[in-house]
Amino acid sequence: MFLVLLSYTKPIGEVEKYTAEHVAYIDTYYEKKQIIFSGRKNPRTGGVVLVDGTDRDFVEEFVKGDPFYQQEVAEFEIIEFTPTKYDQRLASVFE
Repeated sequence: MFLVLLSYTKPIGEVEKYTAEHVAYIDTYYEKKQIIFSGRKNPRTGGVVLVDGTDRDFVEEFVKGDPFYQQEVAEFEIIEFTPTKYDQRLASVFE
């Protein structure tokens, strides 16, 4: 699994120009069941995406296709991890 952290590098007004495209892009990965969750950071300085998978190359391509990346309004950090402990409410996700 991969946690992708986005940090905005431009003012929020610039980011918002590409938000609809970003959301549509993310939705295509939800349709393929390749994203578990996503959302904004609070305060609104970026976002978080949990990507299901074991292939870092796939996640890097996912990042490169994101309109926020392409328009250079956000930096992306990819963190690979193995969930070893979780609340039972998430069992269907991690088992």
